[in-house]
Amino acid sequence: MNIQTMIPQQESLLNVHCLFKNSMVSFTLAKEIFMKSSLEKPKGLSKDKILLIVTGCIVGIAAVLLTIFGNPGNMGFCIACFIRDISGAVKLHNAGVVQYVRPEIIGLVLGAFVISLVKGEFKPRGGSSPMLRFMIAFCVMVGALVFLGCPLRMVLRLAAGDLNALVALVGFACGIAIGCWFLNNGFSLGKAYPQSALEGAALPAINVGLLILAVFGTSLLFYSEKGPGSMHAPIVLALACGLVVGIMAQRSRMCFAGGIRDIILLKDWTLTLGFVAVFVSALVFNLIAGKFKLGFTGQPVAHAQHFWNFIGMVVVGLGSVMLGGCPLRQLILAGEGNSDSGVAVLGFAVGAAFAHNFGLASSAASADSLGGPGINGKVAVFICLAFLLVVAGVKTFAKKEN
Repeated sequence: MNIQTMIPQQESLLNVHCLFKNSMVSFTLAKEIFMKSSLEKPKGLSKDKILLIVTGCIVGIAAVLLTIFGNPGNMGFCIACFIRDISGAVKLHNAGVVQYVRPEIIGLVLGAFVISLVKGEFKPRGGSSPMLRFMIAFCVMVGALVFLGCPLRMVLRLAAGDLNALVALVGFACGIAIGCWFLNNGFSLGKAYPQSALEGAALPAINVGLLILAVFGTSLLFYSEKGPGSMHAPIVLALACGLVVGIMAQRSRMCFAGGIRDIILLKDWTLTLGFVAVFVSALVFNLIAGKFKLGFTGQPVAHAQHFWNFIGMVVVGLGSVMLGGCPLRQLILAGEGNSDSGVAVLGFAVGAAFAHNFGLASSAASADSLGGPGINGKVAVFICLAFLLVVAGVKTFAKKEN
């Protein structure tokens, strides 16, 4: 190897080392802020608000780190994409480019599970329209895969300069606004009831099983050899980031749909602090890492079909309000023992499998294609929107008539 070849490699390694060092400093500062906020009453900001800001910063930094160490571009975290990959790894779908057991998802659930046990907040409950929740989650996943990302990835894409995510954000907010209108008129999926600890621990147990398979039973799973599924950070780093984010998200109650919902219904901006913190921290670290690229085209795992980005996230926004939280929040609640959220997570997994088996998911733009959904996906996203509106209407106005 000649000197001219070695110098760029050394510079690249030095850049990664410096970024990793800066990230560790940021994690340390975040920890110090968190510890200080738990001991002292802050001036101007409540402890809950500081916790949300710290959580958002950790999520944003971790997301950029994960892309540096192997995850697909602008996909340090994506609940929809990662559940889709897990569905492929257990052969629920046959899309060979998106098959991998994502440790981040396992970490999110188990992190929430462990901290809820430690803090006495593991409270198994459920029974609130489980089949409807399954179907609503199915629709949310279809909408997310038409856009190519969940609300969390939407923010991460925006922080990396992907303006398609701005279009999606408008759609997401519109869907939430529609859901808030139904909430104001009495929408409810019914009351949840206390359940056994065994019921509450079911989804965490499934994730423990997935982790065991990922570590010791790789021959039983399917892994992509190319495409997004073949791109991943080291399992230890991915699992650690998932655990930390799961713990922090459980403590802070972070929810991307909840933030916009609370602004509309309560004029309360508290939950949006986490949203903003994710964006700002990811933006800063993308700029440091040279991963910021402003524009609509040339973005990783994305397409610039604006209407379909918009309408896909309308479905995600409306469905998230109906479920009581965004996909990230559903994972955290499932870790706390909420079996209704566990059913929603299963709905996400089946929705992802169905979307790829029947050609509903969008394709990413490339040199040869504009990407976006095919005819099946376009029809499906409108069917999903119509289904959500019917369910919301029945659960709002039929209840009033009775």
